[in-house]
Amino acid sequence: MLTVPLRQLGENERAAVERILDADPYAGAQIAERVAAHGLNWWRSDGRIYGYDVGRRIESIIWSGAHLVPVGATPVATAAFAGLLSGEPRICSSIIGRADAVLDLWDRLSAYWGPARDVRPHQPLLVTDRIPPVPADPAVRLVRPSEVDQLFPAAVAMYTEEVGVSPMQDDSGRGYRRRIAELVKGKRAYARFDGDQVIFKAELAIITRRTTQVQGVWVHPDYRGRGIAAAAMAAVVHDALHRVAPTVSLYVNDYNTVARRVYQRCGFVSAGAFATVLF
Repeated sequence: MLTVPLRQLGENERAAVERILDADPYAGAQIAERVAAHGLNWWRSDGRIYGYDVGRRIESIIWSGAHLVPVGATPVATAAFAGLLSGEPRICSSIIGRADAVLDLWDRLSAYWGPARDVRPHQPLLVTDRIPPVPADPAVRLVRPSEVDQLFPAAVAMYTEEVGVSPMQDDSGRGYRRRIAELVKGKRAYARFDGDQVIFKAELAIITRRTTQVQGVWVHPDYRGRGIAAAAMAAVVHDALHRVAPTVSLYVNDYNTVARRVYQRCGFVSAGAFATVLF
């Protein structure tokens, strides 16, 4: 049991953390994957989990690591998390989660951690648990380990286009390439090839027992406008539902109307909104 309203959580609080994650399996997916793999002993993972207690019951949690991720964060808990974090140097590269909590956190932390490189205040969170009505593209398949070299330039192009900076500027991209290779090895990376060139790609960046989160969706610029994205995404969703998790989720920038139409055609429905603060 917590004896103070706010503190770092350990393995003794695992059941309470899992309860909160289960209450919002999409916002909490990133944390749920890490807890399942490492437990709550922070020295075994790459971050820490803090909890906010009301009446001896953990009400809200926040993951602090490479990303800052609040889950189930009430306004009073968000204020407490911000008060704790404002006294520490920023270690995260982004704040991600439900829009209300993220924007409240950033409003409180911006004086200490600002300025942000970009703030994306409304990113629709979309979910599906059904096979898409769009026929799946049979040419979309899992990337083989021998094809990482072909996939990597497409992944760099997607990251640079989406995030606004190149992953090559840190350690010449070695860490990012390892991440791509891990996704391929774990049968989480999909692509459609035209010869040796990747013309569509997507990854299952997060997998939990409740959902898998799709990230890194990208179509080669030369192939955009040809109508390949919906069938390609349908292939990803079909395989993910059959092989990986009971639901598929993702979040998308609200201004990306083309992608939002593709996801709608594939059967995704709204599950709220995310926000992202990028540093």
